[in-house]
Amino acid sequence: MKRNRKIRIGVVGGRFGATFQWHEHPGCIVQAVCEGREDRREELRRVYRCDKAYSTLDELLQDKEVDAVALFTAAPDHARHSVACLNAGKHVMSAVPAATTLEDAELLAETVRKTGLTYMMAETSYYHQVVISARKFYEEGKFGQIFYTEAEYHHAGMEPLTVNPDGSKTWRHGLPPMLYPTHCTGYLVGVTRERLVSVMCLGWDSGDPFYKPNQYDNPFQCQTALFKTDRGNAFRVCVFWYGAHRGTERGQWYGEKMSLFGPHPNGLGPVIVRASQETERDDAGFIRQSPTVEAYDQPKWWQTEMLPEPLRHDSGHDGSHTFLTHEFIDALQNDRAPAIDIREALAMTVPGIIAHASALAGGKQMEIPTFFDRCV
Repeated sequence: MKRNRKIRIGVVGGRFGATFQWHEHPGCIVQAVCEGREDRREELRRVYRCDKAYSTLDELLQDKEVDAVALFTAAPDHARHSVACLNAGKHVMSAVPAATTLEDAELLAETVRKTGLTYMMAETSYYHQVVISARKFYEEGKFGQIFYTEAEYHHAGMEPLTVNPDGSKTWRHGLPPMLYPTHCTGYLVGVTRERLVSVMCLGWDSGDPFYKPNQYDNPFQCQTALFKTDRGNAFRVCVFWYGAHRGTERGQWYGEKMSLFGPHPNGLGPVIVRASQETERDDAGFIRQSPTVEAYDQPKWWQTEMLPEPLRHDSGHDGSHTFLTHEFIDALQNDRAPAIDIREALAMTVPGIIAHASALAGGKQMEIPTFFDRCV
């Protein structure tokens, strides 16, 4: 692709697909939109001021004027649809997760390798403002060694999203929490690029009959996993669809010199804790380290030169949508790999697939394959 020419993009999938900034990016033209539902198709046309609209992905893929596809379809279809885009000669940015089965993940990785085209996963957590800060701190060595990380994605109350207007169930009905892991795994993989190599996961069944039966034969509404990384570190992940908790996507990174705690829905944070030589006594009289604790004044990275000027405004998912828009377009214009390429995408996705298998096996420890790192 000729460097710096405008990228002609096709946007597939309404609702979520209408929340990005393709029409604002100086390097992008919205060539076409696509959505099966007429109301959502019209919304895409309105938002992106685009006259060309298709009702099926197959139709859009036949459009020779479309260079790349921004794919926001049902999660179980992401891998299949991404493969179709790549085989049609289109670069693709897919919503999360990249795949929901190991077989689909392997096929997607092989198709990216075979076609040589650009694949990017639109994981919003990678560009959460506190994650950008954590990545900068890590690259500057301020944490020292990060030896433990936690991430949580809590989203109770999704029942309205699991039923279509006609009463049929959507792809979200019964979805195993760990098949939607990237809002958590991105907090580690997107900062240190560690690989998750083994996992033990437990699931909780609420007993709510609303979720049974479901297309996934999944009994769990909440799952908690403990991962081991390729550096021997621990990483705890909780994905909850049910229960008494406030909605959140958050993480915390424990380092030998400094730790960073992302904003908590109950009001604390972000906070930085620094190791200290000072000591104090606890309420039982025992001596312990007295670290320094400070509120972290979170920069709004979307206001900076990290983005082209038209995109320097707040956007969805903690300001991440403008970053994802720019990263995909800039990668294509400059013939480089995007930050969340096929390797990083599957490094965030595949561990969740194995974690769910572990939960179904009663918490059995399982090894996580890393075949995706062979993609070049």
